[in-house]
Amino acid sequence: MSRDEPSAAAFRFAALWLIAFNLQTAIIDSTAKFLAEDLHSVQVTWGYFVAMLLGLTIYSAVRGVRPADAFRTGRPWLQLLRPLLITLTLGMLFTGLAYLPLAEAIAITFMSPLFVTALSVPLLGERVGIHRWLAVLAGVVGMLILVRPAGGVVHWAALLTLGSALAFALFQIVTRRLMATETTTSVLFWTAVGSVLWASLAVPFFWTPLALWQVAVLLGIGLIGVSAHFCMIRAFTLAEASQLAPFNYIKLVWAVLIGYAVWGDVPDPRTWLGSAIIIASGLYVYWREQRRG
Repeated sequence: MSRDEPSAAAFRFAALWLIAFNLQTAIIDSTAKFLAEDLHSVQVTWGYFVAMLLGLTIYSAVRGVRPADAFRTGRPWLQLLRPLLITLTLGMLFTGLAYLPLAEAIAITFMSPLFVTALSVPLLGERVGIHRWLAVLAGVVGMLILVRPAGGVVHWAALLTLGSALAFALFQIVTRRLMATETTTSVLFWTAVGSVLWASLAVPFFWTPLALWQVAVLLGIGLIGVSAHFCMIRAFTLAEASQLAPFNYIKLVWAVLIGYAVWGDVPDPRTWLGSAIIIASGLYVYWREQRRG
């Protein structure tokens, strides 16, 4: 084992942290689906970001992070673009969740790593070989199986969820560019504040008075979001992102379990088939990267 590789124990803990991260994000998504029965998804997105910003502010105050350090940046436009992309990601996803079964919506979002592969050519100047292009095409086939039901009519919510996956892919690409020059603290705070600002531009048009229990639930998922973020950081501290990539697909398991427990959703064969093709495509890209490494 090389010095840079994690020990077996460290890798196991990293995997557990990432599994916990995916469980928490599945809880956030299912809760957003539940809230969207009474509130517009834009308002749910806004409440989620406000709660996350509150949690991050409290945490940073306890840790003694200075505002000057939190917002120091040399790339303000990219720092504003990143929260716009995550706001679009969650806004479209939460809207799609209001109309789609949880597992199906989550499966569609797994197109995001394949979008990153395709977009890394024009946006990052990376070279993508024939094997990865074939994996992307296979993922598109799986996506088409998911978004086209037996009747052949594409549900607009499925396309919106696919748009969420594309926005998240762009979010990851912008993150790559920012992390080359910016600090983690700066990126975190710009994203938290920027997401609230972007969502605040739209939320007045969809505002509905909140009940006390809805405020409590929004605060809850916002704090879970902060916890999920730190679980992800902890995982990537113990092991490399490429090593942990396959564990992200555990989120589909959580989504199936939660969807069945809360809404009685049982994925149909089309959902299983499309999900399997997309996941296999993503795992193949991962395997090729491991071989190249």
